Amino acid sequence: MNMFVDQIKIEVHAGKGGDGMVAFRREKYVPNGGPAGGDGGRGGSIILKVDEGLRTLMDFRYHRIFKAKNGGNGMSKQMTGPSAEDTIIAVPQGTTVRDLDTGEIIGDLVEKGQELVVAKGGRGGRGNIHFASAKNPAPEIAENGEPGEDHYLELELKMLADVGLIGFPSVGKSTLLSVVTGAKPKIAAYEFTTLTPNLGMVMLPDGRDFAMADMPGLIEGASKGIGLGLKFLRHIERTRVLLHLVDMSSEDPHQAIERYRQINKELANYDPELLKRPQIVVATKMDLPNSADNLAAFKADLAADKTLEKQPEIFPISAVTHQGVQQLMQLTADLLDKTPAFDSESHDKELVAEYRAAAPDKKDETDFTITKDEDGTWVLGGEKLIRLFKMTDLTHEESQLRFARQLRHMGVDDALRAKGVQDGDLVRIEKFVFEFIQ
Repeated sequence: MNMFVDQIKIEVHAGKGGDGMVAFRREKYVPNGGPAGGDGGRGGSIILKVDEGLRTLMDFRYHRIFKAKNGGNGMSKQMTGPSAEDTIIAVPQGTTVRDLDTGEIIGDLVEKGQELVVAKGGRGGRGNIHFASAKNPAPEIAENGEPGEDHYLELELKMLADVGLIGFPSVGKSTLLSVVTGAKPKIAAYEFTTLTPNLGMVMLPDGRDFAMADMPGLIEGASKGIGLGLKFLRHIERTRVLLHLVDMSSEDPHQAIERYRQINKELANYDPELLKRPQIVVATKMDLPNSADNLAAFKADLAADKTLEKQPEIFPISAVTHQGVQQLMQLTADLLDKTPAFDSESHDKELVAEYRAAAPDKKDETDFTITKDEDGTWVLGGEKLIRLFKMTDLTHEESQLRFARQLRHMGVDDALRAKGVQDGDLVRIEKFVFEFIQ
């Protein structure tokens, strides 16, 4: 069974802030004590955090909806309600997060222990202690807690490997990985044996080490989604050095050069930056009868290719007999030492380091909208208006009057009149309905 999961969609719902309280001091020796309602606590946020022990997104297959707890309500004697704990969700290193509503990449979790706030909890509503004034020393006004953020996200895992093994199916990638690391990939004599990326650590006698990934095989048209191509190409993006494996055992002496060109073409079609990575051409299966002759033909074909800026380095090996394998690993480590870490954000202008919704720009939100139902009821909406509505405690008349003033200051009254509202018309905000009075 294929248990590797590298793309998943989830819902995250942050906690609502606690409601503020309307309360007054009732102490024996404190006449006219005044307001004493406390603030609500902050709602819990939802945070993604890198867990080095995870290798797949398998845990999200059966748990895709995450809800943080709400903040506690304010209390009397000016006591603030308790804030809710944040909900921490563990994700593998190399997870990219995309907002499905906007299509924007909102975070790239590549560092150990890195955290990303994907849904911010609502702030607590203010108690009536904040609304006292000389004109109204005993206000019966308190705010409800701010709603938490809701988002629909896509998580995509791109494996973090220093070295990527690329090539057509059945060229010996899995065999090489099994020989030089402790990984145990599936190995068989048919194409597409490897359906998902495998990762292993190469440990050299001189103390150096690096992560190597065996990627699913490529075929022509992979950059357009044919075969396992896109599944492969997503994971190759982060590698620093590529080992391009070419099978030298074919009956056709020119098959090697054709497949070598096809692989590079698919890399270029997916992302031209991939061809700029250091690449070692590894001639595989050199223990088989035709391999020596095919390698000579391959070198001749490369030498005659005038489109190449420089001739690639070719390193022959046999993973089965271990011929040349240790020397190849030493050469790869030397190349890694000279290759800087690849900046995965450098070629993706859409990628941003921080999640915008965690600190939203209030200027971008819609203040209010006005529509009309078939029954003639005017319907008010808009991000700012709905947030103010949800934070209004409608059980107190003073809070209702304050909300009416807020609507007037936003220009809602004038906009309704401009659209033709009449005295006595019904106006609805979500399920709350009231009469418009001139």
